[in-house]
Amino acid sequence: MSIDFSPVGLHDDLVKAGHIIPVGVQGIFGRGPIFEEVLRQFDHLVTRIAKDDGAERMSFPPCLDRKVLEKSEFLDSMPNLAGSIFSFSGTDAQHQELSARVHAGQPWQDLLTATHVCLTPAACYPVYPSFTGKLPDAGRLVDMQNWVFRNEPSPEPTRMQSFRVREFVRVGSPDDVIAWRAKWLQRGLDIMLSLGLPAKTEVASDPFFGRGGRMLAANQREQQLKFEVVIPVISSEKPTAVCSFNYHQDHFGKLFDIQLANGDVAQSACLGFGLERIVMALFKTHGMDPAAWPSSVREVLWS
Repeated sequence: MSIDFSPVGLHDDLVKAGHIIPVGVQGIFGRGPIFEEVLRQFDHLVTRIAKDDGAERMSFPPCLDRKVLEKSEFLDSMPNLAGSIFSFSGTDAQHQELSARVHAGQPWQDLLTATHVCLTPAACYPVYPSFTGKLPDAGRLVDMQNWVFRNEPSPEPTRMQSFRVREFVRVGSPDDVIAWRAKWLQRGLDIMLSLGLPAKTEVASDPFFGRGGRMLAANQREQQLKFEVVIPVISSEKPTAVCSFNYHQDHFGKLFDIQLANGDVAQSACLGFGLERIVMALFKTHGMDPAAWPSSVREVLWS
């Protein structure tokens, strides 16, 4: 089957089918009932596959202690993607000025002040403070579904400013963490192939900012610290990453004082499934009506 790749075409098809609902801002949209149903079924599929791994299930809000963001060094490497939360804390006179500016269509943001929270820029960040101290002998494994914000407005439907990630975080010894990531890299690829998606794995890098960021990205690729499973969704030449597998070495272990049982600094890795992107890949590959998808795909999702 010949597939026409077009960001605008995919967006329009998703809107026409009622799967996404435009709200007037690029990268922000509502999700229709069928979109949400497919997303839930994929999330359940991951749960079934991971059921014997012994992960601790946790849940976090879409905002994060600003001190955790600062400590993570995210602002050193990707400041352009971060989102801080500001609120009004002024006087009555300043409130009157703010209201007057709003009604006059004038800028008013300078009357706000930074709060103690920010939007979560990576699905794994909320959990690291809970690891501080000594780990059990076997380390720890946590399973989450978190909302993530990235200041990255785009007309491409797959490049969202607010989206959900099914995330697993493994902390422990280097051997355990590396073996866990390798197992899930193969699992992630197998999941996509089982859904009839033309997926493959690639060495990747994060979108680090600026000249220094290019050096960080090159180092990340050279050490193969990041892999992605990619699928052609908006382009055949530049397929879309739908899940990523990151090996942090001892980065977060040092920042958050996470120790192995013997006192050594712990290492960590994370796996993230981009849930909205996977749903869009399914619609792009198999059509906008799940009832017409191949029976093999429906059996995997709705089993």
